[in-house]
Amino acid sequence: METNNSRIIVFGAGGRVGRAAVAEARRRGHEVTEAGRADGQVTDAATVARLAEGHDAAIVAVYDPGVPADEFFPSVARALAVGLPAAAVKRLVSVGLASVLPTETGDLLMDVPGYPQEWREFYVGHGAGTEELRAAAPEALDWVVMSPAGDFDDEGGPSSGYVLAPAAADSRITPADFARALLDQVDAPTLHRTHVGVSAA
Repeated sequence: METNNSRIIVFGAGGRVGRAAVAEARRRGHEVTEAGRADGQVTDAATVARLAEGHDAAIVAVYDPGVPADEFFPSVARALAVGLPAAAVKRLVSVGLASVLPTETGDLLMDVPGYPQEWREFYVGHGAGTEELRAAAPEALDWVVMSPAGDFDDEGGPSSGYVLAPAAADSRITPADFARALLDQVDAPTLHRTHVGVSAA
């Protein structure tokens, strides 16, 4: 399934998910451009296009705590929807948030009784980014949003793999295993214009 020699740009390469994605991409033989401090720049379509030119795919794992989530994430989505096609980048794999994914019952994780509500504005803002991507991305941009089905396990070691799963508060996955899921969707895309959760196998 692995496709060597693709050129991948990773926006947010300095974060834990970005670092794991860079490492996994290089392990597979891809050429990687790290856009580590591009959190602000990734809201500008012209900058996205300039940075992404010459790449086959983009992985996006960005967050700017200095900008309200309901402004930042939709702005990122609009910039990607314009900038990546302008650079002829055809595949986008973006990192989302479990809170706005449905659970097994169909309720969004953030609406499950007992789920923390103090960051609800952040959850909703993240979800608004995905909806903006859905609305703004042209057919030429094949995108998917992937998130942990629950949260990250920063202490655990590599597992036997990963599975796609509905949201669950107790679900965990290591950044390294999550990066495998991201790169699988770069190398051999099977998910299109959707948001999915990923859990340890």
